[in-house]
Amino acid sequence: MTVLDISAAAIDAAKARLGERASSVRWLVADVTEVDLGAQSYDFWHDRAVFHFLRDPAERRRYVSAVRRAVKPGGHVLVATFGPEGPARCSDLEVVRYDADELHGEFGHEFRKVGSLTEMHRTPWGTEQQFVYCYCRLPPI
Repeated sequence: MTVLDISAAAIDAAKARLGERASSVRWLVADVTEVDLGAQSYDFWHDRAVFHFLRDPAERRRYVSAVRRAVKPGGHVLVATFGPEGPARCSDLEVVRYDADELHGEFGHEFRKVGSLTEMHRTPWGTEQQFVYCYCRLPPI
């Protein structure tokens, strides 16, 4: 298993929660739009709350290219972003909000949309944030 995150502090917190099981995970701290994750190395790509921070269209294209390269043919891609009713800012940064079709549109026809879901997420601080999940698959060879 591999966990890719942009925050060393988040990695440390996840390791602490996992305890001894943390040693079975390969941990990476990198910019997902620049890191070489290896070709067709992953069966499942899960992003909860990274993509909506990519405001520059060129960054989003590099992200989608990274997913396309890293996920195996027939692999699964699950991405969650703030929905249209979600916050415009998070962690003091502006975000891009998406509905399910807009989010899938960022990935393109090469990614077959399997489903989507909108949820109201309650934060640890008691506020609610709308999230949109888009589940896609890359075609098998």
